[in-house]
Amino acid sequence: MRVIKGTDSSTPPILLYSQGLPLTPKEEFISSLFSYRLPQSDSSYRFMAKDMEAGVDFQARDYHDLPPAPLVDPEELTRWSFYRAVIAEFIATLLFLYITVLTVIGYSSQTDAGKDQCGGVGILGIAWAFGGMIFVLVYCTAGISGGHINPAVTFGLLLARKVTLVRAVLYIVAQCLGAICGCGLVKAFQESYYTRYGGGANRLADGYSTGTGLGAEIIGTFVLVYTVFSATDPKRNARDSHVPVLAPLPIGFAVFMVHLATIPITGTGINPARSFGAAVVYGKDKAWDDQWLFWVGPFIGAAIAALYHQYILRASARARGSSYRSSSAN
Repeated sequence: MRVIKGTDSSTPPILLYSQGLPLTPKEEFISSLFSYRLPQSDSSYRFMAKDMEAGVDFQARDYHDLPPAPLVDPEELTRWSFYRAVIAEFIATLLFLYITVLTVIGYSSQTDAGKDQCGGVGILGIAWAFGGMIFVLVYCTAGISGGHINPAVTFGLLLARKVTLVRAVLYIVAQCLGAICGCGLVKAFQESYYTRYGGGANRLADGYSTGTGLGAEIIGTFVLVYTVFSATDPKRNARDSHVPVLAPLPIGFAVFMVHLATIPITGTGINPARSFGAAVVYGKDKAWDDQWLFWVGPFIGAAIAALYHQYILRASARARGSSYRSSSAN
């Protein structure tokens, strides 16, 4: 390693780069192999666990939490961006239900009695359909509406004072209407299959108690909403420059993993709009028998996740105010 005036002989090329010092071709190559580099003008550049463990001290990055949203914001109703966000939630939920319910109906038709029981996408494919669509739709709509696509997520963000009450109510209405329209499209395209195979409606599976079903919905929704809070945490975004781009990915994976665990129990709700839309379009009594599970369970799970994140994980940040510096200690 070459010695540069004012630096220690052991100074790595990565640190020299962040200080704006020129690198030799060899050091440029080494730096490109072992680091993700920002432009030299970014004086707040910092590295992750490896450099922290080595004792290298990097400049912290400022970040700001948004102030708590007011319960009611009259000016919000005068902005086109507000109504655009509501429309985005409607369309996103419509597409979500169309693709996922169509996948469920298709799998049921492929594995019907007398047909190949090993055919179709299977439970794994259904879980991928739900998780993959959430990943895609959150990526597409996050910059417009926040990419909720789920009344439970909206409810959790309302409790955390991330959205106003008016926005939360209109989002939930748009999500439910979008879910009904999405299921309606599936029924219009495959009416015979839709009716024969239960319309993709959620219900408590035989052999499971009501308490088990409720617990599965609470825990599943907690995992989802907890992931949403973690992936969109402003402190994490300030520390890890790649997080905003990747935020939809862990959210989609959370949906995928929860479906793998709870499809055999409740068919996996964790999204009241998904359960409500399927029940409305299917219209049979059995689709409504356990409908309350798919509202109460997700809302409880979302509330627990919001309280856990805001008052336990971020308790120290809340006590200090809304402006902080990122630190590995918190």
